[in-house]
Amino acid sequence: MSRRGHGAAFAAGALAGAIAASFVVASWSRRRVRVRRGGAAKSDGEDEEDVASRRRPPPPASGAGGVRRLPDDIRSEMLSRNSLYFASEGGEGGDACAGGGGMGRIAGASVLVVGLGGVGSHCAHMLARSGVGHLRLVDFDQVTLSSLNRHAVATLEDVGLPKATVLRDRLRRICPDEERLRIDPVVQMYTGDLNKDGGLLTPPEGRGEWDVVIDCIDDVPTKAKLIAHFAKRGVRVLSCMGAGGKADPTRVHISDLRSASRDPLAAAVRQKLRLMGKREAKEAGVKVTDGSGVANGGWLSCIDDDARLAVVFSSEKVVAKLAAMTEEQREEGMKNFGAMDNMRVRVLPVLGTMPAIMGQALAATALCELGGKPFSPVGAERVGRNVRHKLFQHLKSREKKFEDRHKALLKEGSENYTTDGVYLGPIQIDPDDVEYLMAELWKNKCGLSGERLGTVLELHRWDKTRPATPNNLVLMSVKTAQKFEKDFEVLGDGRKGVDNEIRKRIEARLATCALDAEND
Repeated sequence: MSRRGHGAAFAAGALAGAIAASFVVASWSRRRVRVRRGGAAKSDGEDEEDVASRRRPPPPASGAGGVRRLPDDIRSEMLSRNSLYFASEGGEGGDACAGGGGMGRIAGASVLVVGLGGVGSHCAHMLARSGVGHLRLVDFDQVTLSSLNRHAVATLEDVGLPKATVLRDRLRRICPDEERLRIDPVVQMYTGDLNKDGGLLTPPEGRGEWDVVIDCIDDVPTKAKLIAHFAKRGVRVLSCMGAGGKADPTRVHISDLRSASRDPLAAAVRQKLRLMGKREAKEAGVKVTDGSGVANGGWLSCIDDDARLAVVFSSEKVVAKLAAMTEEQREEGMKNFGAMDNMRVRVLPVLGTMPAIMGQALAATALCELGGKPFSPVGAERVGRNVRHKLFQHLKSREKKFEDRHKALLKEGSENYTTDGVYLGPIQIDPDDVEYLMAELWKNKCGLSGERLGTVLELHRWDKTRPATPNNLVLMSVKTAQKFEKDFEVLGDGRKGVDNEIRKRIEARLATCALDAEND
């Protein structure tokens, strides 16, 4: 048989197979309609639509003013899996409708999302599905054909419509109850100019501030202005860095801004924030520190403090470059092709999966923090086994010397406590715990000064009245540790020499330690 004959036979066989498969699927579907899980069987005189309608939840009831309301039992079931996740160990506080607990906090939260492209749409979509009570969605742009490869909910029919209203309409179909999910779409460009922006960033009426602000802007100047605006107000900010030209999901990290490596957008935002801080300091006639910054850098310390500004970034090297300029763009000039002044014109290659992953990472971080179950992301920097072993041995040796020096002060009848209440005894961690403490709990940087790998770091006991357990060890630079230990000898407690705000932050971080502590 000729090559063409083989092809015709193959096509005929494929067509016959497709018809047969369609028949089997249709037959199986009809059979499933007749016998439903849970006993919803088709009775005489009842068609498939009748059976299907019996399995659907009732439509939302209309309340005052025609506003559709979801009954409590329907809403509770919609969020039942999340409620189980955020419930306390006793199973309490997990119902969004009942209020209180993790889901109650999520249901009562107000979240601002700025930028509704690939990253922002996926983030907002999941926040709405997970029960967040109030969302303000900000974006000036419209859905385009080229954005359909990465937008969370937009379809071909939405091309040309504002992203903010398209997202609102889709989310409203998930939760039609405007009391349980308030959506505030704003079709406006954030500029950082208060006169132009008006009340764009103003929190909802009755709320002092936003619970979380999520930045998904891809323009450096406005991105930096948004971060600075909320850093000065002490509002929690989650920010996404560059998603274009990358694909590897195993290289996505959550960290402070300074740790964001191999990310051109992160580098540009860091530089812009430092310039803004220096300019403001010069105008005010004061000095500003833009180094480690945690202790003395004012609002600019958000660069180093992931408790104030956490960023999602990919450490993968960019593998696809910007699209080349067209002949028309070269002839007429790039300034004539931007949708807005000062906006990027050249096309950035984007694999749709990366913005989705980053948007979901932002949503997960926000939800877990709001629900009272924050996680401690693994840092991008890895520490070698030899370094970890060295830190463990140094801690063990230092604690043994400390015990020998203070043994004469042991309280009568006690093997572990001195007359001043100081604990003496072996350390209560093993070498494997060191990696968690360094990379996850302290992100490979000094807990007090923010100094990071590149300086000598050691683990030190924070509260000398307790054993050296995972939730009582702080990573410190040598210089910081020397002062801390000296303050212990002089003041009786090294913590007394630590700035009060830094002390609160250290103890909040220790409280999140996931490793077992001592048994009380």
